[in-house]
Amino acid sequence: MYHAEITGWGMCVPPARLTNDDLATFLDTSDEWITSRSGIRERRVSHVNFSQLGLVSAQRALAAADIDANELDLVMVASLTNDSYCPNTASIIQDLLGARKAAALDINTACTGFLYGLHLCSSLIATGQHRKILLVGGEYITHYLNWSQRSSAILFGDACGAVILQPNSERVGLLSSRIGCEADARNAIQITNFGSAYERLSDDFLYVRWNFDGREVFKRAVKSMAQACLEVLEEAGVSIDEVALVVPHQANKRILDALAARLGVPADKVVINVDKYGNTSAATIPVALVEALEEGRIKPGDYVLSAAFGAGLTWAAGLLRWGSRVTPLQASDAELPPCDKTALELLAPHIERHQEYASRKTSK
Repeated sequence: MYHAEITGWGMCVPPARLTNDDLATFLDTSDEWITSRSGIRERRVSHVNFSQLGLVSAQRALAAADIDANELDLVMVASLTNDSYCPNTASIIQDLLGARKAAALDINTACTGFLYGLHLCSSLIATGQHRKILLVGGEYITHYLNWSQRSSAILFGDACGAVILQPNSERVGLLSSRIGCEADARNAIQITNFGSAYERLSDDFLYVRWNFDGREVFKRAVKSMAQACLEVLEEAGVSIDEVALVVPHQANKRILDALAARLGVPADKVVINVDKYGNTSAATIPVALVEALEEGRIKPGDYVLSAAFGAGLTWAAGLLRWGSRVTPLQASDAELPPCDKTALELLAPHIERHQEYASRKTSK
C-alpha cells in the first residue's frame, strides 16, 4: 500500500490589502471592533480570476516537487468561488498548465475543501489509481461578498495554495483522516440568491446576501474539529504531545484559541495567520502549511495535525507525517500580473452597487 506524500507546495496571495480601517470608510465598524471579535487585521483582494491564483500556486508547487505539468494524472480544485461551473475550474487550470494527461475535478465543501481533497487524493494514490496529483485549494471570495453586509464583509479574503501528492511506500503523508457534515445546521453559513433553487426573475436574484449565524458556527466548529482531531490521532496511534504543529482552518482567532484549549495544545504549536489574510476558506490550510514550511516550523518526520469546518456544515481533520524534505527542489518565477489599484479602488464599483441595492430595499 502506498501513502500520499506531499512533495511540492506553493501559495499565491494577491497584493492588494484591505485593512480594517479601509472597511471603516464605508461600513459601520472599526479596527478595534473587528480585531477584538475575529483577530483579523487585513485581508487580500484579488485583481485576477481565481484560476490565475490557482495557476501561480500550482506552478510554484510543481517547481518545489521538480516535476513537469505533463506528468500529472489528476488536477483537483477545491473552491466555492470557481471561475465557472461549466467548464469546471480544474479543466481551466489543467489547460493553463499544459497538463494534458491529467483528469480534472472540482469539489466544493467550502472551507473544508482542501482537507476533503487531501482525503480523496490520498485514497486515490493508496489504491494505485493515480500517482502524481495536483491539489489546489483557494478562493476569490471577495467577488461574492455583499459589501453592504458587515457580518460577512469583514471576515473573508482571497488566496490560494497548492500541493503535489506522490506515492511513497514509507509511512508519510496523510496517516489518518475524517470528513463529515452536520447538515441540520447547513443554513448557519449560506450564500442566498445564488443557485438554481432561487427564482431567476426575482429582483433579488444575484444580489448576493449571506446568512451567517456566528454563535452556532462557533459552537459546532470547536466541537466537531476537536472530536475529529481526537479520532484521527487515536486511529494513527499518535498522542497529542507527539504533534509538532497544528494547522487549523483560519476562520476566527477565538475559534482557534478554543480549539487549542480543548485539545490541550500550547499556543506556540498552532499556526495562526488569520490576522494577515482573514478567512480565505479552502485556501487557509494550504497557505498556512506553505508559510509554516518557509518559516522552518515543520521538520522532517514531524506530525502535523489539521482541522477545518465550513458551510454545510462540513467538518474535517487529518494527521500528516511529513516526509524527508522541507525545502523546494526548484524555485518558480511564476507571478501574478501587476496590480495598479488599491483594494478600495478594486472594490469601489461593487461597494456602490450593493449600497444602492440596500438603500432601495430599505426605502420600499
